[in-house]
Amino acid sequence: MSVFDFLGEALTHGAEAIEPLFGTAAMAAAIVLCTLAVRAALHPLARAAARGERARAALAPQLADLQRKHRNDPERLQRAVADLYAGAGSSPLAGCLPTLLQLPVFFVMYHLFSTGAGGVLDHTLLGAPLGGHWSQALADGGVFGPHGRVYLVLFALVAAVATWNDRRARATVAASPAPAAGGDGAVPGMASMTKVLPLLSFGTLITVAVVPLAAGLYMVTTTAWTAGERALLHRGAGTSGGGAEAAGNAAAKPAGKPAGKAAAKPAEGTVTASR
Repeated sequence: MSVFDFLGEALTHGAEAIEPLFGTAAMAAAIVLCTLAVRAALHPLARAAARGERARAALAPQLADLQRKHRNDPERLQRAVADLYAGAGSSPLAGCLPTLLQLPVFFVMYHLFSTGAGGVLDHTLLGAPLGGHWSQALADGGVFGPHGRVYLVLFALVAAVATWNDRRARATVAASPAPAAGGDGAVPGMASMTKVLPLLSFGTLITVAVVPLAAGLYMVTTTAWTAGERALLHRGAGTSGGGAEAAGNAAAKPAGKPAGKAAAKPAEGTVTASR
């Protein structure tokens, strides 16, 4: 028995356990619950990846200065960058390993819900077969047919998540400080990448349209989880720098005035004594 058959049978038993609550949609509910459980188990890795991203973002201004300073000396730039990350206790790949560790799990789950091992696809959701595709739903009743409406709900959820990702990305870019005059930015091409990545969420619409309905349920659930998880882990990231700078300025102003007065009084006393 392959690992996919084992997982499929386990999912089938789980669907049978919750069938009194969800009826014929028990397998669809089991897919959603299984996806949420796996993503919750992987959350520590997501937190580690987020910490790595924040560490790289904190070093971005210094990295930009080094790139500007040593732009004509690649070897010296490489040594300076290595020293910068070593001094900060980080690395250019910080956060990448936790992300890579999650990929095999995502592959296994997608393969399970796509191939239907263990009879996963032998069930329905509101009459739409979990092993069916959008093209079949269109042939059975059209876009607004009983099966087509199931896909319309999935498309609407994906579009909502993708739109939210896009707006958050635009807000983050707008709140980020502009690079210093004459600077090239923290990482070449990062600004363009930040704008393009949220748009990839809209590509999930195509995926949901061409994969079996079970895999579409998985894609919608994991995409929504990812959006919420990133919003939680990166909350306040766009304004933290500005808040720290404002706090520093506020702390500096009161300290400056007493110092000025203290410096002025001895000077007046010296003049009086001389007279």
